[in-house]
Formats: sequence, structure tokens, C-alpha cells
Amino acid sequence: MEKWLTRDVLLISLSAFFADAGYQALIAGFPIFLVLYLKAPVYYLGIAMALAYGVGSIFAYYGGKLADRYGKKKIAILGNALIPILSFTGFASFASEATAIFSAGWWSRNFRTPARRAMIGDISAKLDKGKVYGFLNALDVGGGVVAISYLSIGIYLGIALKLIFLATAIPILISSLCLFLVSYKGLPKKQNSKKIMKGIKKLATGTRAKANAYRGVLAATAIYGLSFYSLSFPVLTIAQESNGVYGILSYLVFLLVSAVFGYVAGVMFKKVVKNLSIFGYMLAGVGSLIIGVSYAFGLGLIFSYFGIFLLGLAAGTIETLEPTIVSLIKSRSNSGSAMGALTSSRSIGLFVANLALGFLYVAGPLYAYGFAAIMAFTAGIIMLFSGLKSGI
Repeated sequence: MEKWLTRDVLLISLSAFFADAGYQALIAGFPIFLVLYLKAPVYYLGIAMALAYGVGSIFAYYGGKLADRYGKKKIAILGNALIPILSFTGFASFASEATAIFSAGWWSRNFRTPARRAMIGDISAKLDKGKVYGFLNALDVGGGVVAISYLSIGIYLGIALKLIFLATAIPILISSLCLFLVSYKGLPKKQNSKKIMKGIKKLATGTRAKANAYRGVLAATAIYGLSFYSLSFPVLTIAQESNGVYGILSYLVFLLVSAVFGYVAGVMFKKVVKNLSIFGYMLAGVGSLIIGVSYAFGLGLIFSYFGIFLLGLAAGTIETLEPTIVSLIKSRSNSGSAMGALTSSRSIGLFVANLALGFLYVAGPLYAYGFAAIMAFTAGIIMLFSGLKSGI
């Protein structure tokens, strides 16, 4: 086992794998259940996703704060243990009921995410952080590949969605067990409390340039959140172009590409800020635009899948390099709060994005994806100019 791949890094990454092996089936299956089964209008999907992500930003923020105060492992386990709530989404009879159940589980997921990200950053050496976050993302997304695979097979075999959704609770519970087995202890209580107060008074540790980079990544991730619609929308777009199975499989392609390239980005990209801007945010804008143009002009499935491929490249880069930057800037004592701010910033953007895309999609998918592309390019420009002097 390589030096960076310790027992705790592996357990935390396996926890991510099993969690995504569960709830990613809900992410991909939810739009089909909501729009095609419960007959909700498309704009309601945007409202549902906005509610899940928007309120989730509050849970992420306080999850990070509580992680620094009470212990990252405890908060991570608590949040993770409540994620299976969303496994009962398929038993809903009304769109509002399905949205409430799904959102409650997603809020739990957001609550635990900052603690888990901070834990793995805390136990990793500075030079290994990119590699570790790339590995975490690879297993995280790899679990999603498993989820989409059995969801696709289940739909093809005609298995009821509510049964497929219910089965997702099993891998999520295994995910909680992996977190429980992590030996991470955190900082001594007195030292931790003292450093947290110091961290609150300072925006970022290190130089002013690094502080600007931290501000920049929070601003950029919030604006990128304005472009980062739920993948439910491309799934629905491609399903409308062809059929539901191709829509689900597009999510599988996205996850596979994201898993592979996330690890590659963590290992190969040394200029983190520059590569996050170009191969993360800006490339996501190109991918969104391609999907919109493909649907608007009837360019076909292959062109749409190329857009999905680029989105996967961008997402892998972003999910690896964003937490890497934060972990390099922040200390162990306030890493939970910093990761909470990162997750919260993204969720606030997602709230607006899913509302906007839900209504713009009704006017025409090209308007929706065009808006997303503009926001993604804006995020890339902000990150580039705010973080280049940091040396990260």
C-alpha cells in the first residue's frame, strides 16, 4: 500500500463509494419518477432540486461548524446514518411528498460532507492532497457507476422504482460502517477550541494571496453552482431525445469519466488554481452549451453524449481540485468550517441554478444550458484572477 493510501484514507474513500452506490440511483431515477411516474411538470423538478440543494447549504454550513466543535468523525457518521431517508422516496404518492422525502435525505448528505472532506484532508500530507482527493473522488463516483448500472438493469427488467430505491439503503448503511471503523481522533479538545477561535478571526492561514485564493474559490464555486444544474436535467433531455434508458446511461458515462479524470487531475495537475479554472469551470461551460445546441438543432445522441463527456471531465477536476485548494490553505483546526463554507457556497448556487433551469427549460433547453454555460465561464474567470498569485 502506498504511503498516502493509509487505512483511514481507504476507509473514508470506501465510505464515499458505498454512499454513492446508494443515493446516486436516486439522483438519476428521481426525475423519471417525478415527471414520468407522478406526472409533475418539468419546472417542478427544478423547484424540487432547488429545495434540496438550497436548504442543504444551511445543513452543510452548520455541519462544518459542528465538525470543528464536536469532532469530524461524529458529525460525519451522524449525517451519513440519516441519508437512507431518501431511499423511501419511491413510496410517495404525490410530487410534494416525494420532494420532501428526497430533500430530507439529501440534507443529511450535505450535513456530513464537510466533515468527511476535512477528515481526509487532515490526515494527508501537503504533497499528497491532490492525489488523496482524486482517489476519494474516483471511489465516490465509482460508487455512482455501480448505482446507475443496477438502476438501468432494474428499469430494463421492469422492476418497480420504489423497490430499486429502497435497496439503496443497503450500501448507504455499509458506508456508515466504514466511517465508524475510521481511527481518526482529531485534535485535542483544548487545542482544537483555541485554534478554532483563531481561525474565526482570520480569513485564511498563510499569505494575503492565499486568503484571496480562498475567497476566490468560494465565490467561484457559488457562481459555478449557478451553472451546475442537477444531472437530472441532461438525463431528462436525452430521455426526451431518445428514451429513458439512454438518459440513465448518459449519467453512467458522466460518472465514469468523472471518476477517472478526477484521479488524473489530482495526480498530474500541479498548478491547481489555473487547471481548476480552465479544465474545471470553463470546460463545464462548453459541455453545457453542447448539450443545449444538440437538443435545439437535433444533432443526435452522439453529440449530446460528447457534451456529457466534457461535463464529466470538468466535474472530476472540480471535485478534486476545489477541496485540495481549501485543504492547502486552511489548518486542521478549522478545516471543517472551511469545507462547510465550500459545500454551502455550491449549494446556494445550485438553489438558484435549478430554479432557473426549471423555468428556462420550459422556454427551451437551449436557454437553460446557455445560462449554465455563461455562469460556468464567469466562475472560471473569477477563480483565475483571484487565485493566480497564491502560488497554488
